[in-house]
Amino acid sequence: MAYLFNTPEDQQAMLAAIGAASLDDLFAMVPRELRLARELDLPPALTEMELWHHAQKLAAQNRSCRELVCFLGGGAYDHFVPAVVDQLAARGEFYTSYTPYQAEASKGNLQAFFEYQTLITRLTGMDVSNASLYDGATAAAEAVLLSLAATGRRRVVLPESLHPAYRQVLATYLAHLDAELVTLPTPQGSLLPDDLAQAVDEQTACVLVQHPNFFGVLEEMPALASLAKRCGALFIAAVDPISLGILKRPGDYGADLVVAEGQSLGNPLQYGGPYLGIMACREPLMRRLPGRIAGQTTDRHGRTCYVLTLQTREQHIRRERATSNICTNQGLLALRAAIYLAVMGPQGLREAATLCLYKSRYLARRLVEASGGRLAPAFQRPTFKEFVLRDRSGRVEALVEQGLAAGYLAGVPLGRWYPQWADGWLLAVTEQRTLSEMEGLCACLAGM
Repeated sequence: MAYLFNTPEDQQAMLAAIGAASLDDLFAMVPRELRLARELDLPPALTEMELWHHAQKLAAQNRSCRELVCFLGGGAYDHFVPAVVDQLAARGEFYTSYTPYQAEASKGNLQAFFEYQTLITRLTGMDVSNASLYDGATAAAEAVLLSLAATGRRRVVLPESLHPAYRQVLATYLAHLDAELVTLPTPQGSLLPDDLAQAVDEQTACVLVQHPNFFGVLEEMPALASLAKRCGALFIAAVDPISLGILKRPGDYGADLVVAEGQSLGNPLQYGGPYLGIMACREPLMRRLPGRIAGQTTDRHGRTCYVLTLQTREQHIRRERATSNICTNQGLLALRAAIYLAVMGPQGLREAATLCLYKSRYLARRLVEASGGRLAPAFQRPTFKEFVLRDRSGRVEALVEQGLAAGYLAGVPLGRWYPQWADGWLLAVTEQRTLSEMEGLCACLAGM
């Protein structure tokens, strides 16, 4: 603690209280070969003013989309955040309130959660939503755990086109459970229905598909959902919420559960988090839904009021009967998402999604033209706001560095996750990108 130091007298009093003669006795269980046998090698202490200037210099080394033009994607996007989102979410009653655990939570927070849930169910076409989870990856893992419990089956099927971070988190969740994780290859950029038909059987608990997927490619969701249901498995759709401004809602093509990363709904990139996990389901699965659910009811005087309902978490001492280990949520970020959706409305969301679609198509075409044939689309499939280009010269990292030097966050190389596509390059185009920014990126990279 920076300002709560202990004097030698304080230390002796605490040691005496626990029956230890010295600090060495306190750490006697730590093997000597693991202990540092010298003083910490720290620089001289700084005054508050000196420390402030030092911290400012360190922070200035960060570069963000405030000063760089952002074409980064892969799960976090530079979407426009209306000013009203910051203004309302920063109100003291929301910004400083403690995460509500029990039914005595403020009615204002409960109503905000209820409104958020209502907006998410309308957006996804599901029957019920919880009040949010940690992020998109943990929401996907929780949906799989729900499916295992609901079906009593042990097999989980997902495509290679699912976000690599989602697959890694899911593998961690299932590592010590009696469950089989099957990952299907997607050499054409999306999961083929014929491949899924051969992979599912009567032991399959669920099929988890991302749409648009990690490559920005649209999956054949109605056909995939039908195949999953044919063998009695649950179908989980991981979606981009902005895409639902123009794409069919998951509930309309048969999804049983919907998960999403909600960062794009009024939440800034903020160097990677915290973010917002969205999760919704059909009514038969409602009692297995993890996290909080806010409900609307009436009090004894007939007035509308809000409560936490169907709470089956460890927080309520259910132990092994609890549906999930999730015992908190992202209430403030869910509030921002609710404000964003309410402000945008169906028409605003449709316009934002349409701009993402048209601008990404334009940039993909212009980059291929400007490269003189060196760049080519990786997949011949429809995309939404992201796309993958392959660099025939294999200099993807150099392309990204060239863009950064010129002031552009110029996409994400795929080789980190997909060695077979080490020459692949993922770019995202949101409604924020202008024609001059896109042409600037093309001109910057054309010289290579």
